[in-house]
Amino acid sequence: MKYYIIVGEASGDLHGSNLMKALFKEDNKATIRFWGGDLMKAVGGELVMHYKERQFMGFAEVILNLKKISSHLKFCKQDIEAFIPDVIIFIDNSGFNLRIAKWAKGKNFITHYYISPQVWASRAGRVEKIKRDVDAMYCILPFEKDFYKKYNYNVHFVGHPLIDAIANRPQINEIEFRNTYKLSTKPIIALLPGSRKQEITKMLGVMLSLVNDFEDYQFVIAGAPSQDYDFYKPFIKQDNVSFISNKTYDLLSIAYAALVTSGTATLETALFKVPQVVCYKANWLSYQIAKRIITLKFISLVNLIMDREVVTELIQGDLNKKRLNKELTTILNSEKREQLFLDYYDLEKKLGGKGASATAARLIYEKIRDERLEIRN
Repeated sequence: MKYYIIVGEASGDLHGSNLMKALFKEDNKATIRFWGGDLMKAVGGELVMHYKERQFMGFAEVILNLKKISSHLKFCKQDIEAFIPDVIIFIDNSGFNLRIAKWAKGKNFITHYYISPQVWASRAGRVEKIKRDVDAMYCILPFEKDFYKKYNYNVHFVGHPLIDAIANRPQINEIEFRNTYKLSTKPIIALLPGSRKQEITKMLGVMLSLVNDFEDYQFVIAGAPSQDYDFYKPFIKQDNVSFISNKTYDLLSIAYAALVTSGTATLETALFKVPQVVCYKANWLSYQIAKRIITLKFISLVNLIMDREVVTELIQGDLNKKRLNKELTTILNSEKREQLFLDYYDLEKKLGGKGASATAARLIYEKIRDERLEIRN
């Protein structure tokens, strides 16, 4: 069968690549065309457009790039019509994907969504549009099934694919890793400033302001695959700072603590059992709009899933050197660390077991196969 997959950022590329591997196992005749990244490209299929070409963060950035986004939407529709897939699979990236889903249903394409848009965070009215435009939804967060049930929309909870991604990664030798990247023997504080330029610009300077106050630790920036070192270089002014690109999981596997930009990385850090402080700062306009429409008590996935404050969140004005220094000092303390480890184990239990990508792929394949058989009969 023919599958058309659309993702819009680095985390989607990771989940999309694992879904593609599972689809190829389920369907030995699968043909996959996709919008994604290097990880999906390495699996096979045909890359249409790289996510690096269409990354926009925040309301203001989207408004400033409406012409470019409109051009991408038009091209995507034309490409789908030329490919004629048996199913279109959307992965997260709701701003773009829900627009394509609406158009696709009007053209009678079958639409499936893997990794639900965060409609539970804001603008819950979008659920009605999802019910109208998405034939099947595969959720990865345990509370999403109950959320959709309130709107009479039956979805599948398949577990979280990060559990597989982390469990299946090759183990590294810490000594060799440190030697390869010329790291000292000091405990590592990992800095995860995000993957988009806007995020990194807002976050990294504040994170690096702590370096001289924690001389007994080695600070290491986790470079995103979507950005080159030249973009990070102007931020690095201290000697006790290293940069490692596209090795975030390896870095987290040996980190002692982390400063993490809100997003999927907060959950990844928790699953590696690394004590963390969650950081978030947007431009003023985007933040003012967001705080008026987002109804959540927390911004990090860790706290949202646990439904209580497990990790400290420093948002907007609270993300400053003084507060960040205080919270980093706290998670370096043994008493706080022990509690975080216990909470992280509870978190992992809530996420379900292994096999999210395989489960989603099986459900997608079986549903499309069965629908084709019904049409023939």
